[in-house]
Amino acid sequence: MASVLEELQKDLKEVKVLLEKSTRKRVRDALTVEKNKIETEIKNKMQQQSQKKSELVDSEKPAAVVAPLTTGYTVKISNYGWDQSDKFVKIYITLTGVHQVPIENVQVHFTERSFDLLVKNLNGKNYSMIVNNLLKPISVEGSSKKVKTDTVIIILCRKKAENTRWDYLTQVEKECKEKQKPSYDKETDPSEGLMNVLKKIYEDGDDDMKQTINKTWVESREKQAKGETEF
Repeated sequence: MASVLEELQKDLKEVKVLLEKSTRKRVRDALTVEKNKIETEIKNKMQQQSQKKSELVDSEKPAAVVAPLTTGYTVKISNYGWDQSDKFVKIYITLTGVHQVPIENVQVHFTERSFDLLVKNLNGKNYSMIVNNLLKPISVEGSSKKVKTDTVIIILCRKKAENTRWDYLTQVEKECKEKQKPSYDKETDPSEGLMNVLKKIYEDGDDDMKQTINKTWVESREKQAKGETEF
């Protein structure tokens, strides 16, 4: 486990270096998503190590003072719903029997662009939900949680900018949806579409590709200046 953790920490360090050097928004967004993913993995690994150490200490204690059996493993929460009001973004999570655990076992940690839910020892299991890269900043102090009825947890993220609409919960969700949209406009000049394609090829290409495109562009401009047309 230690070697895996060390590798993750090395990966995180390298991603941070790339993020500092990156200037393009699209690349920075991708690196930010990867950084948050690695940080979450590191956090989970560290929690597993801590839990194993705790279990090892408990196993060495005399039988008379052994603590009650702790939870076996952590279940990731993937199903949820959400809506919003002028002031809050509300996330609804369904966990049967959640009202039976002590309120201190339902923990939520907020940052300006994320939240981390952990429900401890519910029917012998932990339940975890981590949401990073919220679409817009939230107020940490104004955010909170509620346990409603016997199945529902509501996470209340206070909007930093009230009366603004969130079309998506996270930035990643927004980017995924936008990628699915057609990248062209029927009313746009076809030559503009071609220029966009060439621009993308230029940005993604190696030095040889960039030199070739530059050379072709210069030759084309020279021919236009002379009144020539290529077919």
